[in-house]
Amino acid sequence: MKLVHLVFLNLSCIILFGCSNSNSHETHQKSQTSAAKKTESVTEILKLGNLTECKQYSGLPKDWLTSPHAGMVSIPAGQFELGSELAYQDEQNFGQKKRNVPAFWIDQTEVTVAQFQTFVDATGYVTDAEKQKTAAVFSPAPEKVKIWWQLKSGYTWRTPNGLHGQKPLPHEPVRYVTLNDAENYAVWLGREIPTEIEWEYAAKAGQNEDVALHHQPRDHQHLPQANYWQGEFPTKNLLEDGFEGIAPAGCFKANAFGLYDMIGNVWEWTTTPYQGAHDMHLGNPSALRQSEIKAREYVIKGGSFLCADNYCARFRNSARYPQETDLAITHVGFRTILRGS
Repeated sequence: MKLVHLVFLNLSCIILFGCSNSNSHETHQKSQTSAAKKTESVTEILKLGNLTECKQYSGLPKDWLTSPHAGMVSIPAGQFELGSELAYQDEQNFGQKKRNVPAFWIDQTEVTVAQFQTFVDATGYVTDAEKQKTAAVFSPAPEKVKIWWQLKSGYTWRTPNGLHGQKPLPHEPVRYVTLNDAENYAVWLGREIPTEIEWEYAAKAGQNEDVALHHQPRDHQHLPQANYWQGEFPTKNLLEDGFEGIAPAGCFKANAFGLYDMIGNVWEWTTTPYQGAHDMHLGNPSALRQSEIKAREYVIKGGSFLCADNYCARFRNSARYPQETDLAITHVGFRTILRGS
């Protein structure tokens, strides 16, 4: 897709024609105001952040497929500290502490079922889970509670609750998508999948202080501020956040950049290969495979509705985990970026 270029030329007042400084300043202000209004018409910010708004959201941002920045916010260039010294070993940054990040645009929410549906409708795309007829499904066995993952057929982005389960709502994050599926969607829109550095920079949104390993995202009233697991995983879910599983996009307060669900709901793909410790906090779904061929692992970010304090305490901006690129799974989705200001 071609980018929309807004060019504002102010030729009404230049020194050669003897304009006064006051007139020039006034004209400049009018030009800035006009530019702001035009930019606003191109990129309307989603106003979500509570249960009422998120449940009413259609899943499609305004000007979807007509504006290249629909559903996105502009992230300014800046510098931040990658990783954390207070949590898991693989979150520690052994390289350059300060990272410079150029400006880019990023989706305000995880890509929704409705957005992914428009891609499939336009292209006829078939996801890897549909072609492979198998996916890793979170399905604890009652008699063996530590057997959490099972390879099952019938679980795809169209049927994330199984062939006979509830259909996904259009405002839910799309799931059971591989990195290949996410990248095909992004290319169709003229966008990309973020790197780990870009994703974490957007998630931290100017925050410089790390939080400790078991620091849950709660407000001053101790209410959950993200969709994650409260209670003893995997046997007791207290549902304090209001959701047993997936939540509609944008039900919780946005971060300082205006981004929703950077913590919890679903893990999100990045294009950064994973290198580091692997503690298998949720078991190892890849061990279920019959083939000995191991797909390459890439970093996923942000945690999910399955992250619990007693197991996967990855409900933090610096959290990261490896995911096989070709394995569709219950709790992984994605969002896209568009590089450049």
